[in-house]
Amino acid sequence: MADSFGPVHHPGGSDAPDCGAASHGDSGEGAPRKEPIRVLVVDDHALFRRGLEIVLAQEEDIQVVGEAGDGAEAVDKAADLLPDIVLMDVRMPKRGGIEACTSIKEVAPSAKIIMLTISDEEADLYDAIKAGATGYLLKEISTDEVATAIRAVADGQSQISPSMASKLLTEFKSMIQRTDDRRLVPAPRLTDRELEVLKLVATGMNNRDIAKELFISENTVKNHVRNILEKLQLHSRMEAVVYAMREKILEIR
Repeated sequence: MADSFGPVHHPGGSDAPDCGAASHGDSGEGAPRKEPIRVLVVDDHALFRRGLEIVLAQEEDIQVVGEAGDGAEAVDKAADLLPDIVLMDVRMPKRGGIEACTSIKEVAPSAKIIMLTISDEEADLYDAIKAGATGYLLKEISTDEVATAIRAVADGQSQISPSMASKLLTEFKSMIQRTDDRRLVPAPRLTDRELEVLKLVATGMNNRDIAKELFISENTVKNHVRNILEKLQLHSRMEAVVYAMREKILEIR
């Protein structure tokens, strides 16, 4: 398949960028899908939407069920179509993608949102995660990586471009330095092993790599991630990292 968005190079291999699995897909990860992954494409450029549709049409396990040209239309389409994945730009007229994230999660709770954008601003990345996005990819990635990211997010993983993962960690550190507010309520206590797992999540490792690093099974890693999310009452691994950095549960030097 030809690359429509340009090449991207990932350190350590050619796999798509991966920030690991979120809790919602851990238990079913690896199970074969009987139905194609239903995708809603949202971008204010019609030509770009059409290009994505053509590319994704070549994937037997992915089906584009609709498209929208702005965030407002995306919310309506998501409510009507109930897609598995919303592939959405950040900056669009009428209503931007980040603003639309929260509303989409309300009308289609099971939908997972991947931001596909040219914006490499740390603030956009951070706001997208806070709004409920499960992935944040730059449009420089290859067409193959778009399909790979869709599959990964559908299986419960969080996807983020490596360069943006680095910026996210920088943003966490800056956020801590800007404020010294302390919690009025003690933070939920994580075990030493859970803290180890969370620190590796913060570096962008997926479950498989974390398991190798800590010499434990991948299922054990999944259980630790699930326990972390339950203790912190959060929905995704990236939210857990944001929370941990904000509350000074872990430090990045």
